[in-house]
Amino acid sequence: MRRIGLIAGNRRFPLCFAQAARKNGCSVVAAAIKGEASPQLRRYVDKIYWLGLNEFQRLLEIFKKEGINEVVMAGQISPRRLFSKEVTGSKELAALLSGIKDKKADTIFGAIAQSLSDSGLKLLSSTIFMEDFLPKKATLTKREPDLSTWEDIYFGLELAKAIALLDIGQSVAVKHKAIVAVEALEGTDNLIRRAGKISGGDFSLIKVSKPKQDARFDIPVVGLGTIKILARSGAKCLAFEAGKALFLDREQAVALADKKGLAVVAL
Repeated sequence: MRRIGLIAGNRRFPLCFAQAARKNGCSVVAAAIKGEASPQLRRYVDKIYWLGLNEFQRLLEIFKKEGINEVVMAGQISPRRLFSKEVTGSKELAALLSGIKDKKADTIFGAIAQSLSDSGLKLLSSTIFMEDFLPKKATLTKREPDLSTWEDIYFGLELAKAIALLDIGQSVAVKHKAIVAVEALEGTDNLIRRAGKISGGDFSLIKVSKPKQDARFDIPVVGLGTIKILARSGAKCLAFEAGKALFLDREQAVALADKKGLAVVAL
């Protein structure tokens, strides 16, 4: 049986990945980050170890002991932890971070990927086994965007690609062809909340992959939680790239979007 190591952060992605991997006949051993990964994860993996963010060496030792040589990273780590004493007080992490040119997402994850590789671990695409979660081009809700919304979508799409190329973020909020908010370290959910406060609602969220997206990490992910926050913030549309963004809990998410009159589009 193929054995996969899972480095699990927060949200639903690690749970969905573990279930998909099992359906594909794999055994999953999870290294779950304390304070991030859901306790529910234990239901979907064969074995789980809980680690602090600063226990990178222990993570390597666990996978070696378990005979793991293929690893997937799924789920976010709260950005604020990058500046916490947990990280700055760890000699191991401090050495890893001090050796990189900047603290962009790709740079950090790239350094982690290289460290895994140096230890004999192959970091796989985080979309492996997840093909069913990558929607094809379509309007996924009953509501179609109107003309002005389509104009906002394509206006925002070009700009979102530009900030993604610079590895600043992957989402923008647009209203009447004005950029309301741009995603940075705070993440998409906080961007949505900020956009709602600034715009008073009726905005569109456009989320893209990076032009040179490394499929091993930082894949765009939306889902039921995204729709809930968009609805509470008064948004009118969510648009993301077909085949390049994971859409988790799609059935429930689309049902809620339909209920709230929110359009969801895979571009």
